[in-house]
Amino acid sequence: MLDEPTDIHALFNGAPQTTEFKKLRKRIVRHTREAIEKYGMVEPGTKWLVCLSGGKDSYTLLAVLHELQWRGLLPVELLACNLDQGQPGFPATVLPDFLEKMGVAHRIEYRDTYSIVMDKIPAGRTFCALCSRLRRGHLYRIAREEGCSAVVLGHHRDDILETFFMNLFHGGRLATMPPKLLNEEGDLFVYRPLAHVAEVDCEKFSRSMQYPIIPCDLCGSQDGLQRQQVKAILDGWEKNSPGRRQIMFRALMNTRPSHLLDPELFDFAGLTRTLGVF
Repeated sequence: MLDEPTDIHALFNGAPQTTEFKKLRKRIVRHTREAIEKYGMVEPGTKWLVCLSGGKDSYTLLAVLHELQWRGLLPVELLACNLDQGQPGFPATVLPDFLEKMGVAHRIEYRDTYSIVMDKIPAGRTFCALCSRLRRGHLYRIAREEGCSAVVLGHHRDDILETFFMNLFHGGRLATMPPKLLNEEGDLFVYRPLAHVAEVDCEKFSRSMQYPIIPCDLCGSQDGLQRQQVKAILDGWEKNSPGRRQIMFRALMNTRPSHLLDPELFDFAGLTRTLGVF
């Protein structure tokens, strides 16, 4: 990695040559490969719709997937897609210009979901749920139109942890964003290849590569969101006990149904004693 300019994908042109960045890049690529292999995401010869918002996470996703493809380690076709949701002031030319410059196959779709969200959600309420639902519907449609087998999202380890605690605190269930999901219609997979990658690594990577980051003003301008509250709690835990996030994340891969309370997952009523064996 990081040899001659002709031996890398254009998305990595100008990458820093520092030891720190090389380690960062290798770590992100390794964790992404681990998730892709661990959760069985690859069907050779299929096509992935790689969703690009313009944020740090989606740029990291785009770069790493193209790097793996460039190296012959990801035998699928990649199509980057940005859904312009009609937000006022959205810099509509940034992503198309970037993708053209990088030689990345892409599709830009304009759908004014912003007006729908603003019309349907009362003042003071959060937009995220409806915004996500509308966006997901359009992405599924685009994936079908393009002949894709999967919609690929840039959610990382910290997103998954935050969702777990949001469900725990507010939803009364043990659930989170899975790295691999089959949609309700059963015709599309939803993949999260960055599932093992830390948010801080995505931030360092995209900043080091100087990708043109586009902030999400629609959601980011709202205060007091449940996710922000959970993030603050996790930040406090991580500050007091470095490495806590990774320990909690590993717990999501090491569940013991017999040590929880869900009789649908474990047959507590069917447990029997073995008598006379001592």
